[in-house]
Parts: sequence; C-alpha cells; structure tokens
Amino acid sequence: LAPWVPVVGLEIHAQISSNSKLFSGSQVQFAAPPNSLVSFFDASLPGTLPVLNRRCVEAAVMTGLALNCSINKKSLFDRKHYFYADLPAGYQITQQRVPIAVNGSLSYSLCIDNKMSQMVTKTVRIKQIQLEQDSGKSLHDDTRSQTLVDLNRAGVGLMEVVMEPDMCCGEEAAAAVRELQLILQTLGSSQAVMAEGQLRVDANVSVHHPGEPYGVRTEVKNINSIRFLAKAIDYEIQRQIEELENGGTILNETRAFDSKLGCTIPMRDKEGKQDYRFMPEPNLPPLILYDAKSLPANMNHQQVINIDWIHERLPDLPSVKREKLVEQYGVLPEHSFTLLNEDGLAEFFENVVKQTQMKPKKVIGWILQDLLSYLKQHSLTVKESPVSPSLLADLLNLLEKKQISSTAAKQVLAELWKGEGKTPLEIVKEQKLQLLEDQKELEQICQAVIDRQENEVIMMLL
Repeated sequence: LAPWVPVVGLEIHAQISSNSKLFSGSQVQFAAPPNSLVSFFDASLPGTLPVLNRRCVEAAVMTGLALNCSINKKSLFDRKHYFYADLPAGYQITQQRVPIAVNGSLSYSLCIDNKMSQMVTKTVRIKQIQLEQDSGKSLHDDTRSQTLVDLNRAGVGLMEVVMEPDMCCGEEAAAAVRELQLILQTLGSSQAVMAEGQLRVDANVSVHHPGEPYGVRTEVKNINSIRFLAKAIDYEIQRQIEELENGGTILNETRAFDSKLGCTIPMRDKEGKQDYRFMPEPNLPPLILYDAKSLPANMNHQQVINIDWIHERLPDLPSVKREKLVEQYGVLPEHSFTLLNEDGLAEFFENVVKQTQMKPKKVIGWILQDLLSYLKQHSLTVKESPVSPSLLADLLNLLEKKQISSTAAKQVLAELWKGEGKTPLEIVKEQKLQLLEDQKELEQICQAVIDRQENEVIMMLL
C-alpha cells in the first residue's frame, strides 16, 4: 500500500497589542480582576453601538503587509451567530465575506534530522487575515458545580490568520507558528505570548493516500504552546492512520489536546454543520483604506489609514535581521536562528561584540554554549541574565589579551553568574587566575615543585 500523506492547515488567533478593545473604549489588561474591564457595549446592553479602534486596523494592515498579503481597500464586517455563556450578544463581529487582507505567504525554516547545520526553507500560503472580537472566558468551579463568566476578554481585538493546508507534520507547523510569532513581536502588532492566551492555534489535520482526494479532517482547538502544537498534530496524524488501517472511519469532529496525557480527545462532532447565520453587521460601515494614489486631496491625513505610509515604516523582519547577522558578523545561518529565537539574545550578542576585541565568530560560542545553557539551566530569560553584555565583554577581553586561559574564563563566568557585583578582573585577582608571563617567576615555581618532590624526580631519572 502507498504511504499515507498527512495534511495540516492552521487557524491562528493573535490578540492585537492595543490599549483598548476592538469596538469599545474598555482597557485591555491581562489578569485584571474578573469583570473589571467591561463597558456597556462589551456586556451587550441594548442601545450600545460599536466604534472601530484605529490602532487595531493599523496592526492588521501591518501584519498583512509583513505576510505578503494584498490589503483590501474595502473590507466588511459580519455577525457570526452562536450561543454561548461568554458571548453576551449571541453573535461575534468578524469579517467573513471580505476580510482586511488576503493571499499572502509565510516562509519558515526547519532543520533536517535535528541537525542545525542542515536547514530547509519552506513556504505556507496565507489565505486571509480577518479582524474579529474575542469572547469572554468561562471559569468552571467544580466544587460548587457552577460556571462563572468573566467578560474582561469579551471584545478584545483579534487577528485571525488562516493558513492553507500546506504543511505535513507537527514540526513544520511549529516552525511556521514560531516564525509568525517572531514577526508579530517584531512589528509590535501582537505580543503573542502564548502562556497569556495572546496566540492560540487551531490545527486541521487529515490523511490520505497519494493521488486520492483529501481525507476527512479533524480540528484540534485552542493549542497554547508551540511544543504542544507539534505533539498534538503528530499524535493526531498517527491516530488517524491507525484508525483507518484498522478499518475504522475518521469523524469530522473538534478535538482538544490533553498535554498531561499527550493525546487528543473528542470535544464535539461537526457532523451537523453548524449554521452561524452570517449576516452583514448593520452598525458598522465598510472599512475603507487608502494608498498614496487613492488618497483624496482634501482628506485629513489623521482620519484615514494610508497603506503606503504603514508599508514605509515596517521594521526589519526576522528573515532580514538574520541575513544581516550572517553578513555583518559572519555567524553561521543556523546560529542566526538561535540568536533571533531567544528574545533579546541578538541584541545581547551585538552589545558584546561592540565592547570586545574578540572576533564575533568566537563571541557566538560563548553566547550560545555558555550563556544560553546557564539561562536554560536556571529558567531565566536573556533580560534576567545576571551577566550583562559589558561584563561578558570585559571577560572576553581578558581572554583575548591572553591574561587568562579559557578554563579560567569559564571559572570567572561561573562566579559572575552569582551576581555579586564583582568585575571579571576583580575575580581574576581574588582567585589568582591570571596567566604568568614572567619567565623567572615561572622557573622559580617549577624549581620549588621539583625541590618538594625530590624522591619522585630521582625515580623519574632512574
């Protein structure tokens, strides 16, 4: 039998980095007391109307441009109806017919057979990016067997990034989401912290034989870590293959990933296609964007969003930053990935290079092997490192000037790690770690050793 071909497509919800919600003036803040950030509109009181947040639109345009999308100059809002306790209006305002951005692509890289030196670059197509509201949060209190609703999150602005089913395993999906996360953080359009629910991934998975139509797909909902994403997808692919090989069938259902058990579990089936009764949102006009050509002469620039203006101000994306690291410092391409994947590590590296005489290629070893392993061991971020770039640079300068050996330098680093405020030079002097360069002093030490070990010396001579 021909092998199975897995197919993976992702839908990613990224919370827009904005001080207020998508259609109301309520503040956005993680872990605020329940129901403390809820306006009348968020609670869906009669007579309240949505007012579109300009910052959220700019963030979506910026993200669309960074993902090579076409930005629609006219996009529309729709109501998607479903009934759930944490959706007070009974519908979500989203963009179903004409979203803000379409037809993009995202390039990402992954290593072959866990060898960092063999990287392969792949591309996933982006179908669309749409603006929509988040729902509230249901808190299940098992002891009192009741569910409580917190509406702080209701109405927070989301960008939904819909990817085409162009991937085939958990590793590819994880690499694509990590690259998207870096892009969002570079743009500042989303902080994309998965632990705070700012980036949530739904994975659609199916398997089929080559040349046959795609199989029935399942959707694994709300995955909140990149590691779990890879595990959930790979588990689901295996589960479907085993099910089909044993003569079973795959149900078109929604599943959840149980990270403790390492498996996906059924939540609800999708057999009866849910009818969301989409309709145009009557309280919001079409969203009109301009570029330099279409901008009317008499228009106040403050009141419109100019796509070209945003395009000109896009920062260097991660792929460009990596190329610059390779060109400027001669680091290996795979090292440029590690530098960028750890938040703040590339800046740390550049700061060390500026302050040291050591060649960047040697500095990278100290950063990636010594500093990074220390940080990982103590579960610290780069920003929390007790060893600052200037301290590490001072240490590497001592090594470069041959004042200490590399073994001694590692000892000094271990001392610096304690964060006692001593400089590398002070530690070297305290612990007498400097290399001796005085010929006479060295001869005296050697003579003293020989004098103390007379018997051994005689034995050697015999």
